[in-house]
Amino acid sequence: MTVTAVTAVAAVDLGATSGRVMIGRIGDGRLDLELVSRFPNGPVEREDGLHWDFGALYEHIVSGLAEAVRREPGIESIGIDSWAVDYGLLKDGELLAEPFHYRDDRTVRGVAEVHAEAPFAELYQRNGLQFLPFNTLYQYRVDARIADADTTLLIPDLIAFLLTGTAVAERTNASTTGLLGVESGEWDSELAELLGIPSSILPTLVDPGETVGILRADLAERIGKDLPVIAVGSHDTASAVVATPLSTPHSAYISCGTWGLVGIELADPVLTDAAREANFTHELGVDGRYRFLHNVTGLWLLSETVRAWEAEDGSSIDLPELLEAASAVDADVPLFDANDPSLSTPGDMPARIAALLGADAPSTRPAFARSIVESIATAFADAVQTASDLSGRELDSIHLVGGGSLNRLLCQATADRTGLPVLAGPVEATALGNVLVQARALGAAPASLEELRALVAATHEPERFDPR
Repeated sequence: MTVTAVTAVAAVDLGATSGRVMIGRIGDGRLDLELVSRFPNGPVEREDGLHWDFGALYEHIVSGLAEAVRREPGIESIGIDSWAVDYGLLKDGELLAEPFHYRDDRTVRGVAEVHAEAPFAELYQRNGLQFLPFNTLYQYRVDARIADADTTLLIPDLIAFLLTGTAVAERTNASTTGLLGVESGEWDSELAELLGIPSSILPTLVDPGETVGILRADLAERIGKDLPVIAVGSHDTASAVVATPLSTPHSAYISCGTWGLVGIELADPVLTDAAREANFTHELGVDGRYRFLHNVTGLWLLSETVRAWEAEDGSSIDLPELLEAASAVDADVPLFDANDPSLSTPGDMPARIAALLGADAPSTRPAFARSIVESIATAFADAVQTASDLSGRELDSIHLVGGGSLNRLLCQATADRTGLPVLAGPVEATALGNVLVQARALGAAPASLEELRALVAATHEPERFDPR
């Protein structure tokens, strides 16, 4: 397909620590991004637990979109992606309360109550999801406000609703709730009712590429243009995998930021006992693909450690400098389980990691950072091998995208510990995937995922790390 004109779209890309509004331009041999605004995001402690400061987040998004249109009046649409599982409850179109943060500890009770009604083995056959204590269905179970709600919307769908007035559920993100049938791709109303979740609150499902709606008149005036909101792979990993330039059908991917999502792309689910016991998930991807993957704790371990050290020092730490010093440390450092539950909540990360390492805990910060990176890489390697074993697919390479692709020490450690070449980049895979799905819906990008990925590979050459 030859595209000559350049099409511009706005991508809202929200992560667990920050959000961005970006302009994407595609056509005439180009696919690139312009950062318009970046803003902080993160948990806030309220009387009833850990929440997102959603009001501030929404204002940042609207302001960013207005600035995007000011810079590029030719923008033709808006797409929104974010982290998964968290939601807002609506009554008569009004948000009942700030959305809870997935790290709030109320989910522990939700797990016990859900599994009393539907054991995990049964859930896995129905939804194909790995066990994570913050999966949406556990959150719903302990949310007293659900009885007052008439609609529930995951974060990107909630933002799209506030922008357009249309309430829908985009399918890739809906698959992370635990209430979507893994084989049907439709809401499992029977499961919802069994768990005391009114199926009437689950909105109509839409696929990536469908138009959600047009900006409300007041927002079109504020943003500066009457624009459609197009559903993209609204789970950020779904968008990231769209723009992961998988070089062969035997490539694995790691979308690495706060989390490391490690897996392969499949056409059919693997609902075996072994997959369940390995805690591998089947999240839906764009074009009906399955993201067969395992959540591994990613750079959260390093960022929380650095944050604790900065608080201790009262000054900022130069992360590239720290990683350079860590690179000089021998790779044979003590390792810990990166997925240990004790590391899942905010707090004194160095002390918790040191407790896992015991007497072997490194005494210097560069060595401690090296232990963290090598432990993450080891968890990545284990997940890659398990994906290969469970799927019966021999793997020949790993594509590591997202912020983690800038961490050269992590890329090399992953290559060394897997014995496979690591192709690093693009850094902005999530935003690029968001842009590509919008552009395809507008007729400005190729039709197949393979062609979209070829375009990414042609415009964003990855850096190769061979195992040593």
